[in-house]
Amino acid sequence: MKKWQLQEAKNKFSEVVDNAFKHGPQFITRRGIETVVVISVNEYKRIITPKTSLVDFFRKSPLYGFELDIVRDKSYAREFEV
Repeated sequence: MKKWQLQEAKNKFSEVVDNAFKHGPQFITRRGIETVVVISVNEYKRIITPKTSLVDFFRKSPLYGFELDIVRDKSYAREFEV
């Protein structure tokens, strides 16, 4: 992991990209504050890919198999004038 000042990152963008691919995230700073991170596509996909499917998530829920009695109340929620 390397930190680059913004101006240096602009001047050496190819090197920043190569380092992100080979060595991992590259932090870019602006006025000494970490502002953005350059990462490889593989790293990005790994981060955004869910660990489990939504179906598996709900199956592992403590409420899985619990019967819910869902009945819609057909009465009006409040009085209103027409």
